[in-house]
Amino acid sequence: MPLVLTWQDILVRLALAVAAGAVIGFNREARSQAAGLRTTVLVCLASCVAMVLANELLDTTGKTPASFAQIDVLRLPLGILSGIGFIGAGAIIKRGDVVVGVTTAATIWFMTVVGLCLGAGQLALGAGSTALAFVLLGALKWVDLHMPRKFRAGLTVDAQREGFPEVDLRRSVEAAGHSILFWAVIYEERAARYQARIELEWRGRERDRGEEPSFVKAIALNPAVLRAEWEPAQTGV
Repeated sequence: MPLVLTWQDILVRLALAVAAGAVIGFNREARSQAAGLRTTVLVCLASCVAMVLANELLDTTGKTPASFAQIDVLRLPLGILSGIGFIGAGAIIKRGDVVVGVTTAATIWFMTVVGLCLGAGQLALGAGSTALAFVLLGALKWVDLHMPRKFRAGLTVDAQREGFPEVDLRRSVEAAGHSILFWAVIYEERAARYQARIELEWRGRERDRGEEPSFVKAIALNPAVLRAEWEPAQTGV
């Protein structure tokens, strides 16, 4: 970092920080994600200002080194990085078995680093990192939506044994490519009626997470089936 900054240098760094935050924020805002346009711009700008301040403090003149306490001005941006962790931690929420907000926290942390780069005068590094992040956020989102992953769900079926015995229910589940992890049957009305509680596992894409499979709809249409309830499990990704 140069010891003396001109106002032109400072304005260029601040402008690039705003632009970098706006680029990533637009990507997040377009997907209705947390840490949108205003958040990323403010985080990037704040970290840039902190680094510019640290740069300004490097040029301490008028006294000999022995006449005042020596300080490490780079502790200021390091403190910014530590402090941004509290904002990132607040963005991470656990709902049941699902943890959401990790990408939001990572985006906030990344924009802090970009702001520090721009504030330190590393304009090419900051701009290149922003462009790379913009491409990765779009590309990896597509990969995430199309990547096969494991899902779990619960299925509860109430049926008459005469019209739809348990063996037919099991055959319908397995024919659909679902693995049975748990199977429990409660018999009622002198074993003329039963309730089956099943936990299933299968592989699919993200868009299939909450969609009811076709075999469940077929089971529900059976006249002997009194109830067919599908409960997708919330699994973390």
